[in-house]
Amino acid sequence: MMKQNSIKRFFIKIGRLFDRYIIVPITKFAVIFKDALSKDSKRFEKVLSSKNSLLIITLILAIAIFIAVDSKTIEMIETSAEMLYNQPVVVQYNEEAYVLKGVPEKVDITLIGRNYDLYLAKQISTHEITLDLTGLKPGVHEVALKYKRALDTINYKLDPSVVTVTIYPKVSQTRTVNVDLLNTDNLDTKLVIEKTEVNRDEVIIKGAEDVLRNVATVKALIDVNNFIDTKVGDLELNDVPLVAYDQSGNVIDVEIVPSKIKATVTITSPHKKVPIRFVPKGTLSFGKAISSIESNVNEITIYGDNDVLEGISYIEAPIDVNGLKENKEMNLTLAKPVGVRHMSDVIVNVKVSVGNEISREFKNIDVEYENLGSGYSVNAKAAEDQKISIIVKGVKEVLDALDPSTIRAYVNLKGYGVGSHQVDVIVERTDLRLNYVPKVKKVTLIIQNKR
Repeated sequence: MMKQNSIKRFFIKIGRLFDRYIIVPITKFAVIFKDALSKDSKRFEKVLSSKNSLLIITLILAIAIFIAVDSKTIEMIETSAEMLYNQPVVVQYNEEAYVLKGVPEKVDITLIGRNYDLYLAKQISTHEITLDLTGLKPGVHEVALKYKRALDTINYKLDPSVVTVTIYPKVSQTRTVNVDLLNTDNLDTKLVIEKTEVNRDEVIIKGAEDVLRNVATVKALIDVNNFIDTKVGDLELNDVPLVAYDQSGNVIDVEIVPSKIKATVTITSPHKKVPIRFVPKGTLSFGKAISSIESNVNEITIYGDNDVLEGISYIEAPIDVNGLKENKEMNLTLAKPVGVRHMSDVIVNVKVSVGNEISREFKNIDVEYENLGSGYSVNAKAAEDQKISIIVKGVKEVLDALDPSTIRAYVNLKGYGVGSHQVDVIVERTDLRLNYVPKVKKVTLIIQNKR
């Protein structure tokens, strides 16, 4: 009898708990929901006002909650697998004495276990995988990877689980350091890196002997992007990285001691002012010639290496005058010579004025000789081959101001040897507003060996 009473009290207690924590809260929710509805919905209000209806709704909700919790519990205790990709490998070996080949940088781990165990395991930030080569000598070895379990209830599988590792003795060699500048096009176009100096010109490279044989050069990589906003002066750089390359430019993985060095970069801004030489291109309309060429800019400042600037005495600007018969104003885009990094002006405005063309003959112009080979002498065959007449065409005011001594005629003797030769006469266009035409197109010259 006492046993029956105990069981009865047990179920009564369970019923009270069920009523207190499930039925009553859900009933309150239903009442609040009913009050929130429109008062016009009397039919729905009548249903919710019924005690039996509320008990049925409460029971349905309780069953739904139970099913949801139960299904989640079943899901958590089911067994499944989880993949962890690209997990790093920690290698334990004597780095001072040996180098390795065949060691994977990363492996994949398959974790197998109950879902809630897998969930806990994934929350752990590190999954340590080790390859212990301690005590192994040079040679080929098959070694198993080891995984430090996050939880004992988890089984795991590594891919790969066993690796073939070759251990080589580490040797050392001395190599010269060369400097390589990166991203130089990003430097301010008015600036030039004049020179670079490093605090040491030799380093030690370490690795397997056959790998070191492939090292063609060791370079200190100075990246201009690291000091792109700098100005003229000396710039001190710390921690300049060193990289080893083979003869094809491929990076070779060797140890470099030290791995970084210091460098001093000297930045300058060489520049020079040069005139613009406006060169007419084409033939004007018949009977017309250029009287003047005027521009808003007649000289510009150019920037570049000193050796480049020394070889530039002017900037040539071609002007298209083909078929021109009246004054014309135009904008010209100046072409930047090779090696010039920056020009103070790129677009200039030019006005070409034209007038009526006349011609005038200038006599007794000496023929000069250029590019005669060493060991030779040259003479004109006849007097008419030594002095010639030149027809100059242009507008009257330009021809009146022309100094005959500025007219220069010459022949190019490059490649000519001993003998008699007919050579083309070239007239230098000293005034670009004028056209120069030699009356004699060729002259006969005799080339002899010097005595």
